[in-house]
Amino acid sequence: MPDRPELYANGNRRYSGETVNGQMHGYWEFFRKDGSLMRTGSFEHGVQVGKWTTFDRDGAPVKVTDFYGFGAVFGTTRPGFGQDLQHP
Repeated sequence: MPDRPELYANGNRRYSGETVNGQMHGYWEFFRKDGSLMRTGSFEHGVQVGKWTTFDRDGAPVKVTDFYGFGAVFGTTRPGFGQDLQHP
Protein backbone atom coordinates (compact mmCIF):
# COMPACT_ATOMS: atom_id res chain seq x y z
CA MET A 1 0.00 0.00 0.00
CA PRO A 2 2.05 2.91 -1.23
CA ASP A 3 -0.06 5.59 0.54
CA ARG A 4 0.48 4.16 4.06
CA PRO A 5 3.65 3.00 5.78
CA GLU A 6 3.92 -0.70 6.50
CA LEU A 7 4.52 -0.07 10.22
CA TYR A 8 2.69 2.00 12.82
CA ALA A 9 4.75 4.62 14.72
CA ASN A 10 5.03 2.13 17.62
CA GLY A 11 6.79 -0.38 15.31
CA ASN A 12 3.88 -2.82 14.97
CA ARG A 13 3.00 -4.05 11.53
CA ARG A 14 0.02 -2.32 9.86
CA TYR A 15 -0.47 -4.85 7.04
CA SER A 16 1.14 -7.77 5.25
CA GLY A 17 0.69 -8.78 1.62
CA GLU A 18 2.08 -8.74 -1.87
CA THR A 19 1.68 -6.28 -4.72
CA VAL A 20 1.77 -6.81 -8.47
CA ASN A 21 2.43 -3.77 -10.64
CA GLY A 22 1.81 -1.53 -7.62
CA GLN A 23 -1.59 -3.08 -6.80
CA MET A 24 -2.51 -5.30 -3.84
CA HIS A 25 -2.74 -8.87 -5.05
CA GLY A 26 -3.24 -12.20 -3.28
CA TYR A 27 -3.78 -12.79 0.43
CA TRP A 28 -3.49 -9.80 2.82
CA GLU A 29 -3.65 -9.30 6.57
CA PHE A 30 -4.38 -6.00 8.34
CA PHE A 31 -3.48 -5.30 11.97
CA ARG A 32 -4.46 -2.82 14.67
CA LYS A 33 -1.95 -0.52 16.39
CA ASP A 34 -1.85 -2.95 19.34
CA GLY A 35 -0.70 -5.73 16.97
CA SER A 36 -3.94 -7.72 16.97
CA LEU A 37 -5.20 -9.10 13.66
CA MET A 38 -8.07 -6.96 12.36
CA ARG A 39 -8.96 -8.29 8.89
CA THR A 40 -7.89 -10.87 6.32
CA GLY A 41 -8.78 -11.45 2.69
CA SER A 42 -7.58 -11.45 -0.88
CA PHE A 43 -7.19 -8.97 -3.70
CA GLU A 44 -7.06 -9.47 -7.46
CA HIS A 45 -5.12 -6.60 -8.98
CA GLY A 46 -6.28 -4.12 -6.31
CA VAL A 47 -9.89 -5.34 -6.04
CA GLN A 48 -11.20 -7.16 -2.94
CA VAL A 49 -12.41 -10.65 -3.85
CA GLY A 50 -13.75 -13.68 -2.02
CA LYS A 51 -14.38 -13.95 1.69
CA TRP A 52 -12.95 -11.29 4.01
CA THR A 53 -12.96 -11.92 7.75
CA THR A 54 -12.96 -9.20 10.41
CA PHE A 55 -11.74 -10.14 13.91
CA ASP A 56 -12.24 -8.65 17.37
CA ARG A 57 -9.19 -7.80 19.49
CA ASP A 58 -9.21 -11.30 21.02
CA GLY A 59 -8.96 -12.95 17.58
CA ALA A 60 -12.55 -14.15 17.31
CA PRO A 61 -14.27 -13.60 13.94
CA VAL A 62 -16.85 -10.80 14.08
CA LYS A 63 -18.07 -10.91 10.49
CA VAL A 64 -17.34 -12.42 7.10
CA THR A 65 -17.98 -10.39 3.96
CA ASP A 66 -18.09 -11.98 0.50
CA PHE A 67 -16.80 -9.84 -2.39
CA TYR A 68 -17.61 -11.25 -5.81
CA GLY A 69 -15.74 -8.83 -8.05
CA PHE A 70 -15.05 -5.15 -8.55
CA GLY A 71 -15.33 -4.79 -4.75
CA ALA A 72 -19.10 -5.49 -4.78
CA VAL A 73 -20.48 -7.08 -1.62
CA PHE A 74 -22.44 -10.30 -2.02
CA GLY A 75 -23.35 -10.89 1.61
CA THR A 76 -22.23 -10.45 5.19
CA THR A 77 -22.43 -13.08 7.88
CA ARG A 78 -22.06 -12.10 11.51
CA PRO A 79 -20.93 -15.14 13.50
CA GLY A 80 -22.97 -15.71 16.64
CA PHE A 81 -26.12 -14.21 15.16
CA GLY A 82 -26.76 -17.12 12.81
CA GLN A 83 -28.05 -14.93 10.00
CA ASP A 84 -26.86 -13.89 6.58
CA LEU A 85 -27.44 -10.26 5.69
CA GLN A 86 -27.78 -9.94 1.91
CA HIS A 87 -26.94 -6.71 0.14
CA PRO A 88 -28.24 -5.81 -3.34
